[in-house]
Amino acid sequence: MDKEIVKEYTNGELTVVWKPKKCIHSEVCVKTLPQVYDPNGKPWITPENASTEALKSQIEACPSGALTFYMNGNSKAASEKAEEGQKTAIAVLANGPLRVSGNLQIQLASGETVQKEGTTGFCRCGASENKPFCDGSHRKIQFIG
Repeated sequence: MDKEIVKEYTNGELTVVWKPKKCIHSEVCVKTLPQVYDPNGKPWITPENASTEALKSQIEACPSGALTFYMNGNSKAASEKAEEGQKTAIAVLANGPLRVSGNLQIQLASGETVQKEGTTGFCRCGASENKPFCDGSHRKIQFIG
């Protein structure tokens, strides 16, 4: 089993946690806070370029859960423990995917079962190349719903 890559970037008050394997490249981060997220930059995330509140708001909108955060000073273990205890929650994003948070067991059309923890975006528009998961195609087809 491949080891999960986890990258962390801090503005001193908050630490942005990025898990690249979970990223569906919906570009919500880049479009919401382009001064923070620059796919061509090194590092590509510079959280010091936005307020903590702006970062929290943007990270909570990440459809895949590839971006999360914890507040510095709080133990990372406590933040992860709180996330584990979350109930499953579903949000319908305007003109976008279903955002489902929790510990999920998903049976794909192929019969394969996939485990997902955290937040996962599910396609509502039908255009995703990675069904049932959202890949951001709803923006290309200008999905309304």
